Amino acid sequence: MSQAETAEAAETADVVGVATGTAAAGRKPSALWTLGLFRSELTTTFRRWRTIALLGVLAAVPILIGIAIKIETSDGGSVGDGRGGGGGQGPAFLSQITNNGLFLVFAALAATLPVFLPMAIGVIAGDAIAGESNSGTLRYLLVAPAGRTRLLLAKYATACVFCLVATLVVAISALAVGALLFPLGEVTTISGTRISFGEGLARAGLVAVVVAASLVGTAALGLFVSTLTTSGIAAMATTVGLLITVQILDTIPQLHAIQPYLFPHYWLSFADLMREPLYWDEVMKNLGLQAVYAAVFGSAAWARFTTKDVTA
Repeated sequence: MSQAETAEAAETADVVGVATGTAAAGRKPSALWTLGLFRSELTTTFRRWRTIALLGVLAAVPILIGIAIKIETSDGGSVGDGRGGGGGQGPAFLSQITNNGLFLVFAALAATLPVFLPMAIGVIAGDAIAGESNSGTLRYLLVAPAGRTRLLLAKYATACVFCLVATLVVAISALAVGALLFPLGEVTTISGTRISFGEGLARAGLVAVVVAASLVGTAALGLFVSTLTTSGIAAMATTVGLLITVQILDTIPQLHAIQPYLFPHYWLSFADLMREPLYWDEVMKNLGLQAVYAAVFGSAAWARFTTKDVTA
């Protein structure tokens, strides 16, 4: 047994031990017990090598973008002027990075949100229940008197925390690289007005929070898929496959009637937070849509998990 597996088994034993003591005392699980379950899930998730590797890949994306832009502009060219293969294409805010490194935060989030971030969330959420079932630890966790509902909520809360942590890893990495490779200063908004660097930094933090919230629907979808199988790999692959399929559907012009209801449709609306004044219309549509997906797939996951046979 590897060190990681031994550590996870120890965490499971701790949870079961607390649960058994609570049951023996004839008490209902307290809020402190529920908090302990959530803490255990967080610890187990974030110390896995798979999670660390995912966060490492996410942190590397802004580094690669920053270095590529620095190399492209070192010969006197500019991003998007057709030199160095830019061809005027690239993520939003890309052409402004050379003037202000803070824009690397927005460009990195725009680059990772369509693919890298949701895939990482899909891996974590897809493995939440199926991985426990495959390793045989799910039955021991369900010995706890908190029951399946609280366990499922702890799993989903952990996935949502990962959404925030993953987004912050991208943002912080981009900010550090932007500060090292490019100048910092006043920020020119999309509307053409100028704001202070401090306000621009606050906008970057707001954008990171909105991006993280944009992934809660994906986390609920992955959790639901995870309740349908006992194979963690199958759950992760299915979740990622669904993410890719939905994003393809969102690019087909003939399907414009249904595209506003697809969860990735408003993902890049966070660019409106760089307007002056702030434009919230599509951002609120995005957050509302994510809440609907979280409610629908969260309810489906609960309905499936509370009736699932985990004794086999």
